[in-house]
Amino acid sequence: MFTPDDHALPRTQAALTGLPPRAGLGLKTGHFREVLDTQPDIGFFEVHAENYMVAGGPFHHFLGLIREQYPLSLHGVGLSIGSEGPLDTQHLQRLAELIERYQPHSFSEHLAWSSHGPVFLNDLLPLAYDESTLNRVCAHIDQVQNTLKRPMLLENPATYLAFQRSTYDEPDFIHEVIRRSGCGLLLDVNNVYVSCVNHHRDPLAYLDALPLHAVGEIHLAGFAEDSDNLGDRLLIDDHGAPIDQAVWALYWQTLDRIGPMATLIERDNQVPSFNTLLAEAQQADEMLLCAGSRP
Repeated sequence: MFTPDDHALPRTQAALTGLPPRAGLGLKTGHFREVLDTQPDIGFFEVHAENYMVAGGPFHHFLGLIREQYPLSLHGVGLSIGSEGPLDTQHLQRLAELIERYQPHSFSEHLAWSSHGPVFLNDLLPLAYDESTLNRVCAHIDQVQNTLKRPMLLENPATYLAFQRSTYDEPDFIHEVIRRSGCGLLLDVNNVYVSCVNHHRDPLAYLDALPLHAVGEIHLAGFAEDSDNLGDRLLIDDHGAPIDQAVWALYWQTLDRIGPMATLIERDNQVPSFNTLLAEAQQADEMLLCAGSRP
């Protein structure tokens, strides 16, 4: 099992990533030139690792220039940490090469699965929270961290169903994964809200049950709203809307518990202008500043 001491990384929140306790943005290709031309005051940028698993081309050209000026976080969407099969070692090797190339301050992946054998499903699918899943997820995280020679952050999922065979509550399962593997937690506050509404849970109780000492980064995003076949609210983590006020409120309560923490504004669908995204990042920065100034 990977342990931080093996690589002289003290097990503290600050050491989980080198990201500053500020707001960052997901870097979109349509914003490359605007970022370089205007050099906005932003804490960091984050990219999806799989978009850069090629040898060269314009994506690398622009990311290299931006990386010279800003801290960088890599966010994976294709490792399929929860898959019943083995990890794709070629994918993991490409990830290791990408991390060696850019030396990001943080790498994160999802508590989910997205592949079955050679089939990639292009979705983040839920897990049954039981002992066999726990052992499998921890083994996969160990393999990732040993290959990358660094701790990773594991993101709590947005879910729409629960498995009857589960023997752990989700926060307890996440707590045990982090305890056994030594990874950190990427706390997606929008996912907390989405899942709790969908499963009729109290978001604050869920939040307090998580291992908040292990948070190394926060994500904020928007959701879409629908209804299920019983007429109950159904929230969908689509990253296609502004951050909802309920999520902002939960974010403030999160900062009250853990203090200022690197916070990413995610927008992957219906991406607005860069200035619109920057305004949301500035709102998060203001909350981070207030959280840091509280006694």
